[in-house]
Amino acid sequence: MGNLLCCVLVKQSDVAIKERFGKFQKVLNPGLQFVPWVIGDYVAGHLTLRLQQLDVQCETKTKDNVFVTVVASIQYRVLVDKASDAFYRLSNPTSQIKAYVFDVIRACVPKLNLDDVFEQKNEIAKSVEEELDKAMTAYGYEILQTLIIDTEPDQQVKRAMNEINAAARMRVAANEKAEAEKIIQIKKAEGEAESKYLSGLGIARQRQAIVDGLRDSVLGFAGNVPGTSAKDVLDMVMMTQYFDTMRDIGAHSKSSSVFIPHGPGAVADVATQIRNGLLQAHQTNA
Repeated sequence: MGNLLCCVLVKQSDVAIKERFGKFQKVLNPGLQFVPWVIGDYVAGHLTLRLQQLDVQCETKTKDNVFVTVVASIQYRVLVDKASDAFYRLSNPTSQIKAYVFDVIRACVPKLNLDDVFEQKNEIAKSVEEELDKAMTAYGYEILQTLIIDTEPDQQVKRAMNEINAAARMRVAANEKAEAEKIIQIKKAEGEAESKYLSGLGIARQRQAIVDGLRDSVLGFAGNVPGTSAKDVLDMVMMTQYFDTMRDIGAHSKSSSVFIPHGPGAVADVATQIRNGLLQAHQTNA
């Protein structure tokens, strides 16, 4: 019916190319268009004005001799004012775009090491976009955006990179663990030193208290009982301690004790040794 009425319906997102006897006539905009076929006019084809996307996979080699597959996503569309160029000058625009993408990527990536390829993907995308926009504008196409959406090295390289990363993380973990153990040992040693220091203070104070108590007891006993000397009082105290110790040993049925030949008279020898030591220490301090 459209052919009989010489009318053509062009969709909103498209434009149509009208020819007359094989020669370009005009670009038909969206809507109902009059095409008088009786005078040789007809629609040669349609072009979509929608944004199109083309994903291009390009395999290349980096500067450090690692093969990678770079995936670039190209977003482009037809320029309305150059629709005739887009229709007539390119028979296969996707192949042309792929050729430019391959050319730019294979020129940029071999100059970079593998790590730099991952870090500088925006610069690579910018180079591709600039080259494509400069080349494709002349053919009636506008390059809106170029993205490097994936960089895939060889599987063995990926495995090696993961192992290197894992080893580095394990090394850091080992260092941290060793540092933690070192801190624990230092704190433990500091705690033991502080404990021994405080224990020593306690023993020293205990012995000082014992000496002070014995001194007060000896002086008090000698003052209240006429005719007794400090030696007699000390011998009596040592004898009392001796019998208290024997009583404590005998009070426990399961105590393990080692007896050596001794007698009450040996207490006097012990007392003499203590007294002589005290007197010598007093003379040395004097």
